[in-house]
Amino acid sequence: MTLSDTRAELERFSARQAFALDPFQLDACAALADGHGVLVCAPTGAGKTIVGEFAVHLALAAGSKCFYTTPIKALSNQKYADLVRVHGADSIGLLTGDSSVNSNAPVVVMTTEVLRNMIYANSPALEHLSHVVMDEVHFLADRFRGAVWEEVILHLAPSVRVVSLSATVSNAEEFGSWIQTVRGDTTVIVDDHRPIPLSQHMIVGNRLFDLFDSKEPSAPNKKPAVNPELTRYIRHRELAARREDDYTPRGPRGRRGASQRNDPRRGGTRPISRPDLIARLDRDGLLPAIGFIFSRAGCEGALSQCLRSGLRLLEPHQADEVNRIVDKYVSELSASDQDILGVPTWREGLTRGFAAHHAGLLPAFRHAVEELFVKGLVKAVFATETLALGINMPARSVVLERLIKFNGEAHVDLTPGEYTQLTGRAGRRGIDIEGHAVVVWTDDLEPTRVAGLAGARTFPLRSSFAPEYNMAVNLIGRLGLAGSRNLLDRSFAQFQADKSVVGQARQIDTARRQLRKIEVELENRAEGRGLDGGIDGFLGYTRLREEIRSRERSLKFEDRMATQQSTVEDLSALKRGQVIGLHGGRHRGLAVVLEAATDLRDPKPLVICEDAWCGRVGPRDFLNPPQVLGNMRLAKQVDRRTGRGRRDLASALRSSGIDMPRGKQSKRTQAADDRGLARLRAELREHPAHQIPQHDELFRLAERRNRVAREITALEESVAQRTSTLSINFDRIVGVLKELGYLEQNAGKSNGDLMVTKAGDTLSRVYSESDLLICECIRSGLWDQLGAAELAAVASSVVYESRRDSYGGAELVTGVASVREALSRTHAAWQTLTRIEMSHLIEPTREPDAGFATAIYLWASGRSLTEVLAAAGERGTSLPAGDFVRWSRQVIDLLEQMRTAASLESSGESRLTKSATAAIAAIRRGVVAVELG
Repeated sequence: MTLSDTRAELERFSARQAFALDPFQLDACAALADGHGVLVCAPTGAGKTIVGEFAVHLALAAGSKCFYTTPIKALSNQKYADLVRVHGADSIGLLTGDSSVNSNAPVVVMTTEVLRNMIYANSPALEHLSHVVMDEVHFLADRFRGAVWEEVILHLAPSVRVVSLSATVSNAEEFGSWIQTVRGDTTVIVDDHRPIPLSQHMIVGNRLFDLFDSKEPSAPNKKPAVNPELTRYIRHRELAARREDDYTPRGPRGRRGASQRNDPRRGGTRPISRPDLIARLDRDGLLPAIGFIFSRAGCEGALSQCLRSGLRLLEPHQADEVNRIVDKYVSELSASDQDILGVPTWREGLTRGFAAHHAGLLPAFRHAVEELFVKGLVKAVFATETLALGINMPARSVVLERLIKFNGEAHVDLTPGEYTQLTGRAGRRGIDIEGHAVVVWTDDLEPTRVAGLAGARTFPLRSSFAPEYNMAVNLIGRLGLAGSRNLLDRSFAQFQADKSVVGQARQIDTARRQLRKIEVELENRAEGRGLDGGIDGFLGYTRLREEIRSRERSLKFEDRMATQQSTVEDLSALKRGQVIGLHGGRHRGLAVVLEAATDLRDPKPLVICEDAWCGRVGPRDFLNPPQVLGNMRLAKQVDRRTGRGRRDLASALRSSGIDMPRGKQSKRTQAADDRGLARLRAELREHPAHQIPQHDELFRLAERRNRVAREITALEESVAQRTSTLSINFDRIVGVLKELGYLEQNAGKSNGDLMVTKAGDTLSRVYSESDLLICECIRSGLWDQLGAAELAAVASSVVYESRRDSYGGAELVTGVASVREALSRTHAAWQTLTRIEMSHLIEPTREPDAGFATAIYLWASGRSLTEVLAAAGERGTSLPAGDFVRWSRQVIDLLEQMRTAASLESSGESRLTKSATAAIAAIRRGVVAVELG
């Protein structure tokens, strides 16, 4: 297509839109029409996906192909449905790993991993590809999956125009500069304007306040002031709670009774209940709302509170419509499945206008909630943050109950970027004139903290790119060793590392200039003193002095450690009645041990001194280890608690006839006896520079020179470490793969290049966090004799990862001898692999987790969903239906990869490939089949 043709297509595309294109959308689409790649950074809800849809339009108009990638399957499914409505089912396909619909269509929606895998497999589907849309490209910062986005950007053919759509990030120019470096002509479009303004609020008790002061207009470079009325009300509420607390009758220990603490009639500082909060938003016209709660249990708890409250948000005719839509989503579930999945309770919440939305729900349930919410039939959704990942469910209001979430390792504060992403769901274009973000006040939350999050609109994008086993064999197979290293050097991670050391490089240049200046001055002064050897001679002298000081410090440290250890041992050995001498601290003289030490790591025996002081002494009270000077007879029970008793004991100690050693105690040292130190001192005395009078000025100058030289060395090491981390890790990974036979030297080349072995080809088809462990088990035949259900159970152990509050354990399945043995041998293979990884200084592969083995074994054995979920409940844990389906899908995905890898390994169908095929069929039934389509 010519430039005039593409411009004409832009006019046709614009005319079809429900809204006139915003300036940033027009600029981005125009750049795309002119043949450029584009990076668009705009707030959530600003409409940046329009640019991706224009890429689809261009590809269809030109008769070429466009791939539209998203980070999650739910987004892919939604975007597929959106594009089908516009272009028809024949033109649009879907590939998510779970689903394959019309995969040969000119436009295919897919998850980013699917495109990465197609690139590595040199798929024929890449032919005639003209555009790739990478929605939510800021996902490349994700520490688990982010590398996939960089791999795709780096590997796509130069002729492909990449449309990168990102949330607003503070380093958009840096990210755009990298894309321009690796992909050529790319236009960067940054827009901070929200088409639907966002109002910030806090709800304190039952009162809703604006967060910012509307009476004080904010200057362009000044943060808006917090609403003083909000601050005053919080202070009054806290004071009232304290006064009420002061006058509350207390129990025998001064504490309020539980009934008083939990009395809902008491105002105090209790936050508003969920039902009251929803009712308040309803009165203020702020529904529909999404309440973000950062745990599944919290979402379900909020839903239960609303169900118990009698709250109803829908009219009877709306409830009837809800029932019709719910029937559509549960029609394929059996009555028993509906019962165990809690369909009646779930349906009741929906017909009253509220629902939960989280990964523990059956996907069909989540899709039903999404459809009902979009239709305005669900007014309040309690959701985890997965709902903020781009799913098209905008609300009038977003509610945040807490500003802390669990990130998988610890409870951490929300970042400004996360706050912006969550609250960006508020405001429906074409429906609302503004969106509303509501933060629920608690007594540990200051409005200034909320204002800080609300005022910071952007967050920096940091690469999480890191080489892995599968990536290494695919890179080397396509590009060779040198080409692979070159690609790593072109990654965004390396780009940021190189850029981050610019300041340090400038420091190195400054320090080198300073070093040269000092050396010139030192050279002149050394020659003026007639010193033989000039600067080199004097620097040799200063090096001797530094060696002596270093040796003295080392010996002093060794003395201190040896003394401390000996003191600890001797204090631990002291017995009741033994008399020692105290030489330091506030108490000196004789002391008798009344109680031996109990803690042998930090021994502190109880003693009484000649001056009647009684207390415990420890290692810090001794310059040298304590010396036993004698023994004193003590009564079985001594009076050390009264002044008279202590005076009697002190008098007896003074009369014991034991003498305190005379003379000042000195600390023993090794320095006087160290031959190496003596030799260095002799060399120093014999050095010519030692005889020059008044050489202190020269020495200070030389010290300055050496200090600057050390700074330069440290800076150079820091730069080398930061800029070579990727290549170092890559070389370590290559080392492991060579040792295990996945890579070998290419005998046909003299440059030391590597080639991928047959085992490496197998590894190149396994895309899993435990890819190398899986291939080791396939190669060694560990799983060859397993049947379908047994293989499903063992395969689950290398994909499943337990949650803190989730189903766990494999008690039932480990009763099956073949499974128990296979799990044991898999774990042994993991131990062998981790030893090799640790020898190469690589972080070990994650340990296999058999927590899902029982559930998938029972399911693959033909048991009902009721039996599978009930089996988990018998052991005091719960297996949510959504988790069961999600992990079942991941086991199927792995089994399909294993089937391909095993056929490569055996050059045809093997028993393992047959078992994998049977296992896939056994799992793909019931609710799992419904979700997979």
